[in-house]
Amino acid sequence: MSTLDLSAAQWRKSSHSGHEGGDCVEVADLATVVAVRDSKNPDGPTLILNRAAFTAFTGTIRSGAHDL
Repeated sequence: MSTLDLSAAQWRKSSHSGHEGGDCVEVADLATVVAVRDSKNPDGPTLILNRAAFTAFTGTIRSGAHDL
């Protein structure tokens, strides 16, 4: 198993996130995958998804399937 070097990743958060530094998820669009992390813990664990899995995941979020 290889480790992905994320040191040069360009992280961004949703334009729907406030500027108060609350609960945000950041994503980095890399060559073949999308990395996802918690903005409050940028050195913590990172979820790495292939593009198809990220597209499917964000599609279910948009559909409201994960609403509480």
